Amino acid sequence: MGTTVGDYVLQRLREWGVEHVFGYAGDGINGLLSAWQKAGDEPRFVQARHEEMAAFEAVGYAKFTGRVGVCTATSGPGAIHLLNGLYDAKLDHVPVVAIVGQTARSAMGGSYQQEVDLHTLYKDVASDYCETVMVAEQLPNVLDRAIRIAASRRTVTALIIPSDVQELDYTAPSHAFKMVPSSTDLTWSAPVPAADQLERAAEILNAGSRVAILVGQGARGAAGEVTELAELTGAGVAKALLGKDVLPDELPWVTGSIGLLGTRPSYELMMDCDTLLVVGSNFPYSQFLPEFGQARAIQIDLDPTMVGMRYPFEVNLVGDAARTLRALIPLVRRKDDRSWRSGIEENVGRWWDVMERRAFTSADPINPELVFHELSHRLPPDAILAADSGSAANWYARHIRIRGDMRGSLSGTLATMGPGVPYVIGAKVGLPDRPCYALVGDGAMQMNGINELITIAKYWQEWADPRLVVAVLHNNDLNQVTWELRAMGGSPQFLPSQELPEFPYAGYARLLGLHGVTAEKPEEVGPAWEEALRADRPCVVEFRTDPAVPPIPPHATWDQIEKALESIVRGDSDRSSMIKQGIKSKVQEFLPGRS
Repeated sequence: MGTTVGDYVLQRLREWGVEHVFGYAGDGINGLLSAWQKAGDEPRFVQARHEEMAAFEAVGYAKFTGRVGVCTATSGPGAIHLLNGLYDAKLDHVPVVAIVGQTARSAMGGSYQQEVDLHTLYKDVASDYCETVMVAEQLPNVLDRAIRIAASRRTVTALIIPSDVQELDYTAPSHAFKMVPSSTDLTWSAPVPAADQLERAAEILNAGSRVAILVGQGARGAAGEVTELAELTGAGVAKALLGKDVLPDELPWVTGSIGLLGTRPSYELMMDCDTLLVVGSNFPYSQFLPEFGQARAIQIDLDPTMVGMRYPFEVNLVGDAARTLRALIPLVRRKDDRSWRSGIEENVGRWWDVMERRAFTSADPINPELVFHELSHRLPPDAILAADSGSAANWYARHIRIRGDMRGSLSGTLATMGPGVPYVIGAKVGLPDRPCYALVGDGAMQMNGINELITIAKYWQEWADPRLVVAVLHNNDLNQVTWELRAMGGSPQFLPSQELPEFPYAGYARLLGLHGVTAEKPEEVGPAWEEALRADRPCVVEFRTDPAVPPIPPHATWDQIEKALESIVRGDSDRSSMIKQGIKSKVQEFLPGRS
């Protein structure tokens, strides 16, 4: 039997070094599945419980390994289900290739079963490259381009293969007219800005007396250079959430996360600086950057289409972050006045003290901040963390202190619910010797995390290190949205939309053969983490947390917080009054000296 198109697709993936494909079966990819069987499951087919989860797993795999993630799904509904995970990849600039089936060519245009116009459907999410394979000779070129473009542009690409094409005999493109040969080489040179542009940037940095640096995920390979420049300029460094793991939080001048989920020191750094350098970040919230006209600003980014946004930058340097900073540093003079740096370090030290006090503030039953505070110092230095969207992201952003080789991520730009558990599955598939931790609210857990525990149960015994912990904040409330309703609209909690049904998360994990731990009192939080971290298999640790602990933004004034509190106490219960008084005391600690 000859080589089919399906056989060749898998062969070419192997030649590209692709070791895992995340997906779910369906008859629209039967030709590929048959090829997988013949190929001895190489690359490895990782079966999710749902196509959306397969896409999220490919995103997590790509985020944490630095390699291209690949996912696959059948025609029609399978391809549709991939979309949310693919948009997560696109918006966070993560390289993912989707290979999807399509109705047979003979049926296309005939309103056939599962016939969807996939080109139209995918033309936005895979706008950089989306192609349909109509004849065998289009391969390997279209597959090579899908991988190369995804990797080089850090984006989503898609390959649509009709079911009958998958079963055709493979014929390579010939040395002939209208044939397009290809190759698997993936090398390119990262640019460095011109000397005169670097000199302009250095002049701005040298002229400033209060320098602030904001780093994003694009600075991940430039930690040493960012550190050296910060020491020269006496700068403080804030981190966009996707860049939380760029620098360790043990450095006293690292102010932590920025934005709605950020820290007070980061907010003050931006409000008080006279010079701003943004490295590898497309942080979207300009209200958390300096007032327009307050600071002279420079941006460094690898993507020329992403510079010059968010702030009136005076100099936009297009280039690799590390190489650009290495060329810039010799032009920057050391600042002898360290009063700006000293103030930053005082603010950071005060912040961590406040966070510790907040973590130990009483709640009913458990303060969710205590959960993250007690985890942070227990994490191994090679931990991989994924936070889900919701209030869990607030506590991850503010309480987890990055150190060592820790990695962490979340759905940064799409801010979708549900990627926390599949992210760590993808990470564990790609890096099976690293311990992984998903920090998830019960809303995201009920949305899809519960089902992906089945995936964990299916694969965990293959991992070199079995440590995978899923922490669930169990408060029976869609908590982030509840607080947004209160803060933005002054609305009380709308129970029909916000209240979640009861579910035994740890008990369900035990049914699957995983480990399960429950903490219902503050004194049980530390021991619950200890038990979860030493478990000999993946573990779900369930914390009964208080939904009345507010995720207060760093720029909040008391008037804004009072508006949110009033929505809680519109009833006349003693419990409501107690909550209000308790939160008021917490807020006054959180905003010392602020009105």
